Amino acid sequence: MLLIDEVAHTNRWRARHPGEKALLSLGLLALAVGLPPWPGAVLTATASLALLVVGARIPPRTVLRLLRLPLGFVVVGTMPLLITLGGDPWIALAPDGPFRAAELLGRSMAAVSCLILFAATTPLADSLPRLRFLPPAVTEITLLVYRMMFLLLDTLCVVRDAQALRMGFRGRRATYRSLACQGSTVFIRAFERARRMESGLGARGYDGTLRVRVAERKSSPAFIAASLLLLGGVVLVTLVMIP
Repeated sequence: MLLIDEVAHTNRWRARHPGEKALLSLGLLALAVGLPPWPGAVLTATASLALLVVGARIPPRTVLRLLRLPLGFVVVGTMPLLITLGGDPWIALAPDGPFRAAELLGRSMAAVSCLILFAATTPLADSLPRLRFLPPAVTEITLLVYRMMFLLLDTLCVVRDAQALRMGFRGRRATYRSLACQGSTVFIRAFERARRMESGLGARGYDGTLRVRVAERKSSPAFIAASLLLLGGVVLVTLVMIP
């Protein structure tokens, strides 16, 4: 199980209605995108991280682990903004590069924090079956792909451990050979599991629609009111702090 899925099943807000968490997370995301980077992005990112740690009771170290990978992509993506090419000298620091990079970094990290607030508090199995406005085929394919992804990930880990025990990564040639074997093994097992899943669904009377039991969640008016109050407070503070 991936870390974000483990956290989504064990956090304090696990039993809350997904719609409440979507209102809060997507509301903060809209503010992170729509408000000026300073101070809007800083406020939305701070609010998202505080809700993760204080509200959902996710340890700060886990939150940092969840943010580590997106942060790496964002930092790498801001690097081209810092330099300019084709002048004299041919490569130089862009005059407004640091300012634009800081804006992009702040807005991107605020948006990522808001998305992680929803993803780390709501399992996909809770939210996806409630999206009744989507075509049933879309939700079914998404659920199947989501399930198959973990099965193939487990298969990949098992094959990799077996190869490591047999000194399969001792040198460069052995590593390339082991990686090629991993790819072929996972490819073959993916088809095998797909056939077995199709046979299993057919044996259970699959008629083109997957029926999933969705646990009932009651909405909390207090939580919704607090979320709207927080969103309004972020907008108000941002407007006051804009120079």
